[in-house]
Amino acid sequence: MKRYALALDLVNDPELIAEYEVYHRAVWPEIRSSIKDTGVQEMVIYRFANRLFMVLDVNNEFSFEKKDEMDAANPKVQEWETLMWKYQQALPGAKPGEKWVLMDKIFEL
Repeated sequence: MKRYALALDLVNDPELIAEYEVYHRAVWPEIRSSIKDTGVQEMVIYRFANRLFMVLDVNNEFSFEKKDEMDAANPKVQEWETLMWKYQQALPGAKPGEKWVLMDKIFEL
């Protein structure tokens, strides 16, 4: 198993942040299934103000390339991603169109 950490910002609007959290308390079943189908075994998202931090624990078959391909071919995932972009904004330094940015591990105990 491997672990990845990613970050993303939300639009800094308390009403939009509250809506975003409502969606994540009841993530669509098709989205939950698609995440697991890509090899993600556990996913946790934390929030501080408008900054999000996500931890992915994945199996050995997981790759971001494979996940991107599967997501692109899934209309329900595309619908979810389009909806979520209303609430999300790229981190400073992210590439154009890039949402979640992979973080570098700098310490482990």
